[in-house]
Amino acid sequence: MRYNLSEISELIKDRRTIVPENYSSREVHDEIIKSILNSGIWAPTHGMTQPWFFKVFRKDARNRLGTFIASLYKELTPADKFEDGKFAKMSTRAGMSSAVIAICMKRDPRGAIAEIEEVEAVACATQNIMLHATAYGIGTFWSSPKLCYTPQMNAFLGLGEDDKCLGIMYLGYPEGEWPKSHRKPLEYMSEWIEE
Repeated sequence: MRYNLSEISELIKDRRTIVPENYSSREVHDEIIKSILNSGIWAPTHGMTQPWFFKVFRKDARNRLGTFIASLYKELTPADKFEDGKFAKMSTRAGMSSAVIAICMKRDPRGAIAEIEEVEAVACATQNIMLHATAYGIGTFWSSPKLCYTPQMNAFLGLGEDDKCLGIMYLGYPEGEWPKSHRKPLEYMSEWIEE
């Protein structure tokens, strides 16, 4: 074997969604963020278009992002659907995080690859990022509210018309113990066909 499969398997099983409300004040350093993002760029990519693009918000920029997300939620949500608690979370989560990354897809200008395949490549890159963060003991929360897919979000992030924000990833060291989880057994989630 080329790699320790038990460690790789444990890393995959140990990855968790950890929300910013559970982050400590410990800072994730820039070198670690770069290392984590570098794992993202090694994801599979149809036609080698490498459609991923990451906007990293640090320091004061985190709060600017949080304010924008919350105000966009307020702008786009009908009054009868507006939730004060959701607005508050959107306002404060970025500031609770050590870093926030806008996960973006920049379309291949030739349009040779179907958009869904570009989205899938960015999702693979995002999984790589989350696994690498887990190896460092860093919690991640990939949030993708509907407002991510709006022209307003594209304008805020400086993305082109054919590009997309596929979510906001919050990073931080968790406070307390690493959370546990479970999944349904494989036999409930697969079908084997032999004839």
